[in-house]
Formats: sequence, C-alpha cells, structure tokens
Amino acid sequence: MFVAVQPPDDVLDHLDEFLDARRDAADFRWTLREHLHVTLAFLAQVQDRARDDLEARLERAARRRTAFAAVLAGGGAFPNVARARVLWTGVDLSDPARTEIARLATGARAAASKAGVAVDGARFTPHVTVARLRHPREATSWVRLLDSYRGPTWTVASVDLVASFLGEGPGNRPRYETVASFPLGSPP
Repeated sequence: MFVAVQPPDDVLDHLDEFLDARRDAADFRWTLREHLHVTLAFLAQVQDRARDDLEARLERAARRRTAFAAVLAGGGAFPNVARARVLWTGVDLSDPARTEIARLATGARAAASKAGVAVDGARFTPHVTVARLRHPREATSWVRLLDSYRGPTWTVASVDLVASFLGEGPGNRPRYETVASFPLGSPP
C-alpha cells in the first residue's frame, strides 16, 4: 500500500499529452496514466489488523493540514542524472504549500508508524514518476526535456490510501485501487 496525492484528470491529461509525443523516442518503461501520483509514504506490508488504526490515524493527519495549490513542473532522475533508473516530473509549490506537503508526508509516515506499519525511510521528494529505465544510464537530455514541462495548477485537497496488487495490472504491472480518501482540513 501507499499514501498518495493523486492529481485530477485534467492535470494528468496535460502531462500525458506532453509525454505521448516523446514515448517512442526511448525504450523506457513508461508509467501508466492510472499510476501517476505523488507518493507521500510507501507501506510495504499492511496487516489487516492494523488497517482500521492506520485509516483513523491518516484521517486525523489529513485533517491537520490545509489544502494547497500545486503544479507538476520540471524534472529529475533517481538516483542521479548520470546513472538514472527513474525519470520524474516535480511538484512545484510555493513556500506555504511546500511546507504543507512536507508535513503531509511526515504525518502520513507517522500515522503508519504509530499504527504498527513499517514505512519506507527514503527522504521525501515530491515528484511523479513518469518512467523507469531498464538499466542505469545518463539521462541529462531527458531531464532537460522534463525541465521544460509545466502543467496546470490544481488544488490538493485530499490524500488517498492505495492498495497495490502486484502483477494484476496490464503487462503484469501492479493494479492500484484507492481504498480510502482523506480530505485535508481546510481550503487554501
């Protein structure tokens, strides 16, 4: 499972249109449109007995945060541009929104931990994975291309708990299912 911010359809349409014209230029494993999201917390294993507590804690964590404006813009690579395994577009945020999304991620991770669910400890970088590379490679030109991208603004007003069913999606990819949605406490 994972906790995520899921951009609305018009934002995903815009990004998909930008990427569509470029997908044939590389043999990357491009992220399926329905898999595009901003991961706040990755929860490798959630026991059934912890699920109710997790959801209650995520609901409280979300209520403490304020809705904020976000824009998908720019790009990058993990672990770095010289040996890229993942290409991503960033989430451009103003100062108050940058603080809100960081606190949202911290709150989601703390909620999971307090519910007894192990959380991936990777440093939080707000992004949407757009492609995975089969082998590490230099990706400066792709990151520059992604740096030219800027999508429409949208309001982040909720977070979702998403279940991932490995191998059940198209091409043996995961199938994602939103199992709970938690509204943020107040409008921007």
